[in-house]
Amino acid sequence: QVQLVESGGGLVQAGGSLRLSCAASGRTFSSYAMGWFRQAPGKEREFVAVINWSAGSTYYADSVKGRFTISRDNAKNTVYLQMNSLKPEDTSVYYCAATRYYNGRREYEYDYWGQGTQVTVSS
Repeated sequence: QVQLVESGGGLVQAGGSLRLSCAASGRTFSSYAMGWFRQAPGKEREFVAVINWSAGSTYYADSVKGRFTISRDNAKNTVYLQMNSLKPEDTSVYYCAATRYYNGRREYEYDYWGQGTQVTVSS
């Protein structure tokens, strides 16, 4: 069992930056790849980024590539999402999630989910 709690969301102007954090507790954090998803009103939840157990591999959705960076600190049981050059279309609830797959990119591959944190980008 893994519990995940996101933080760091808020309101930011277009072009600004935010850093999201996801604190994990429970079973061995380092055994899971960690991903970020987001869901805007009226839209399906979409994949954003994933980082594997040892932080040796990452993968990003095309929509955020070059702007977002995922990282993890296993000693602190925490995964981060650094978001730069934010756009209004990035406005969503952002969720962190844990998967036993090496590099999961689909919702059904994830075992545990946080409650989400709201990110709003104004123009």
